[in-house]
Amino acid sequence: MEYRELPVARARGAILAHSVPVEEGVLRKGTVLDEAAMEALIRAGATRVTVAIPGEDDVGEDQAATTVAEVLSGAGVTLDRARTGRCNLRASHRGLLTLDRERLEAVNLVHEALTVATLPPFRVVSRDELVATIKVIPYAVPGKMVVDCVAAAGPGGLVRVLPFTGLKAGLIQTSLGRPRQALQDKTSKVFSRRLARLEGRLVKEIRCDHESGQVSRAILHLIDDGVDLIVVSGASAVVDRRDVVPMAVTRTGGEILHFGMPVDPGNLLLLARCEGVHVLGMPGCARSPKYNGFDMVLERLAAGLNVTSREIMRMGIGGLLGEIPERPQHRAGGDERMVRRARSVTAIVLAAGRSRRMGAANKLLLEVAGRPMVEQVVRALETPFIDRILVVTGHQQRQIEAALKHHQVEFVHNPRYREGLSTSLIAGVSQVDDNAEAVLVCLGDMPRLSRESVERLVAAFDPDSGREICVPVYQGKRGNPVLWSRRFLDEMLLLDGDAGARRLLYRHDDAVTEVEMPDAGVLQDFDTPGSLESPVAEELIQP
Repeated sequence: MEYRELPVARARGAILAHSVPVEEGVLRKGTVLDEAAMEALIRAGATRVTVAIPGEDDVGEDQAATTVAEVLSGAGVTLDRARTGRCNLRASHRGLLTLDRERLEAVNLVHEALTVATLPPFRVVSRDELVATIKVIPYAVPGKMVVDCVAAAGPGGLVRVLPFTGLKAGLIQTSLGRPRQALQDKTSKVFSRRLARLEGRLVKEIRCDHESGQVSRAILHLIDDGVDLIVVSGASAVVDRRDVVPMAVTRTGGEILHFGMPVDPGNLLLLARCEGVHVLGMPGCARSPKYNGFDMVLERLAAGLNVTSREIMRMGIGGLLGEIPERPQHRAGGDERMVRRARSVTAIVLAAGRSRRMGAANKLLLEVAGRPMVEQVVRALETPFIDRILVVTGHQQRQIEAALKHHQVEFVHNPRYREGLSTSLIAGVSQVDDNAEAVLVCLGDMPRLSRESVERLVAAFDPDSGREICVPVYQGKRGNPVLWSRRFLDEMLLLDGDAGARRLLYRHDDAVTEVEMPDAGVLQDFDTPGSLESPVAEELIQP
């Protein structure tokens, strides 16, 4: 492909190398100069243009990107239509992303003109989540280069999303002396939620003394019940292969596959197998819902993968989990503001509406678990991950302010609140200071929003890696609030009507990252009297 500056009259059929202003707006670079484009240039008074002229053996950017994407995509992956030399691969269902790293690197080593970028391997992804992108940088590339990329990839698909198999798990909890009932109940609840996130379920739990004979009998009992996985949460952490839990496995005739892992937190994990069923000795950190090494192994097993000792020993690169989105806070002591990720985030709570569908009452002032609904939202935002909270008021301004008088928030009144949601968003955005790197746009009627969900969104935000818009997702559904990089604020100031910033998500799809949430609070708002009478709402409203 070669570049030339040509008279407009001689440029027909070539590719426009640089964007050109025309009467209709902008004729963008990469446009093939057909009859309509030529007429637009002539009307704009253009006399010469810089164009790219493909060679005889060159392949256009979209065709090249699509050809390579088709070879890379495996089971559980779908392709977007290529545009501007980019073809995106998305998960066709929720599951675990697996990659053939060696062959993907071989494709990237063919030529600088074609690149492949993916999410990290063994990540849990949601349906339609972007998992990889193929980008052809010039407007066309030599056909041989495309052939070489296909050859480097080889057969079989290098990017796959494995569905979760519906794991049936059994849990054994041991105690020394008097059982710590509350702790064991919490451990069972947290483990059940872990399984549910991976489309599995806890089918049976056994509690016994911390003694190898009792643990071995419990293991055999669960195997007889047909479980796919056994997890043992010991009253005392496993510190050696001759400890109580490993000894219990060997007493059943089982095999210790590996003890310990190069992941923190999660070092004290035990991997064993008995009669074809995996047995995991749970590290103490897995009693907490925070992401740890136990999750890394559990996710693979839930997707039907066989985890070996060698695989665990190779988890150390990236095994320091202190700052990943699923585990947003460091474990260091001291002021949390000093140890969290250095991002300045302003939250905007939209609390100006008239809640007409609710009837006479202002829904934001209705009590939820003993507090006004809008106060529950503000409480979720009171985390070191949020530097400033702006509350936009309109309808019943004084009552909203009174409901939040004990919280460190700043009020922004929107006199135009009757004109739609966008006016409240504009009022809030106009008060965001220059120090803010991102804005979290929150609805005032989502009382089940949790601090953990807020922290996950902020921790996932990384504009340097293209994660500029962070959208919460629960069981494949997108919700609120949404975190926006400040570069989108100017566009928000131009919005109108009652749709808010949602339309910008489609305009900037390449900047969107979906962040898996720990609960359904990001999906649940309350708009009508009927919504408050639902079982979920009744549970919430009880003081």
